[in-house]
Amino acid sequence: MELMLSPQFLHVPSSSIKVKITANCKYSCNNPTFDPIKKLFKHTAQTFETLIINKNNPPPSKQPLKPNLLANIFNTLDDFICTFLDSKPLPPPIDPKYVLSGNFAPVDELPPTACVVVDGGALPSCLDGAYIRNGPNPQFFPKSPYHFLDGDGMLHVIKICQGKATFCSRYVKTHKYIMEGKIGHPIVPNFIAGFNGVVPGMARLALTCARVLTKQFDPLTHGFGVGNTSVALLCGRLFALCESDLPYEVKITENGDIITLGRHDFESREPFFRMTAHPKTDKATGEAFCYGYDFLRPFLTFYRIDGGGRKQKGVGIFSMGKNCAVVHDFGLTENFIVFSDAQIVINPLWVMRGRSPVGIDLDKIPRLGIISRYAEDDSGMWWIDTPGFNMLHCVNAWEEDGGAGAGDTVIVMVASKIESVEKVFEITDLPQSTMEKVTINVKAKTVERQSLSTQGLDFAAINPAYAAKKIRCVI
Repeated sequence: MELMLSPQFLHVPSSSIKVKITANCKYSCNNPTFDPIKKLFKHTAQTFETLIINKNNPPPSKQPLKPNLLANIFNTLDDFICTFLDSKPLPPPIDPKYVLSGNFAPVDELPPTACVVVDGGALPSCLDGAYIRNGPNPQFFPKSPYHFLDGDGMLHVIKICQGKATFCSRYVKTHKYIMEGKIGHPIVPNFIAGFNGVVPGMARLALTCARVLTKQFDPLTHGFGVGNTSVALLCGRLFALCESDLPYEVKITENGDIITLGRHDFESREPFFRMTAHPKTDKATGEAFCYGYDFLRPFLTFYRIDGGGRKQKGVGIFSMGKNCAVVHDFGLTENFIVFSDAQIVINPLWVMRGRSPVGIDLDKIPRLGIISRYAEDDSGMWWIDTPGFNMLHCVNAWEEDGGAGAGDTVIVMVASKIESVEKVFEITDLPQSTMEKVTINVKAKTVERQSLSTQGLDFAAINPAYAAKKIRCVI
């Protein structure tokens, strides 16, 4: 996920490349994917060199604490599970040696590093801002089954100011990242791939519970998320987000460095543990609309953050169904919110069967739920079936006059859908998705869908000022 900010905060290469400044050296890159970087930036006396780090050991710059006896016992047990209990060989989609290779190879942090433009003259002095990219990048190379979506969050930033560019890469300093860094060993299992088999899954679950009970880490108080999915500017603050935890506030310094300020709950007056990675902001009102999903009822709760950055009382959606759906994104209009109840679900009991708690329910019919964005409960919410529409990302949503009389309002939503949901966790790259235009008649409670692309298409972006307003769909 990328975010462009102004006037303080540019696009970054994929997190698989690490650049290091070396004096008077020749630029080298063994991956042709990154050849364009050579054309964009270089140093006069110093140039870029690719550097792939072996993440089996902490980087030299880190000073992990010497593990105590209990930590050593837990680490040894974890190594035993990975070496002797996990099935071998691992399938490619969860084999870290396969998943974390090439374009997805882990990289280390990079402090603020000056760059010089070589093509197209000089950077305009009026260009003042930064481009930020967030993505998964594990602190330690996994020994256990691994899915590429579960890596620690790393922010890549190119800051441009007064005709100069600076590049920097920093981890989001989550509770998980800090605690694992202190003991020099992973302590939080990979929830998508880590429960691959009954015996290793149950052993890994028991070990995780033991770490929590002995206070090796405290997910109930400090969360266990990775902050690796997106970045968002909410109420004048910059956040790194993932939907399994609360957002982490970050800051870009004057010299282009990235600092994690900490986990943020928006002054919530009620228990608040997780939030979507794709909140929506209405520029007209200054409000942000968010939600969180859980494996306990209500499976979905949405809420509003006012212009002052204070979270309002949550509205539980008790009509979600019989299980928790992974609600990755949603639509926001002037008066409504549209949620997707898709076939990707969470069922903790699957761990007992040696399955990941996150999986696919093919017997379920996907549907969309519509509710007033200022609703105080879910009594007025209604659902409509949308077979085959497993929404992934919402580009934008807005309201139009349906043209059939007073009150005939339609909601138009442009969103991506997963093409083969049954294989969404079996692939080793981002799932293939296509774009659709969805039109919902609020009065008649009907839905029409129009395909906007036949080839894979996702991660569209619009001018934030047009959020919840009508836009043109040009594919």
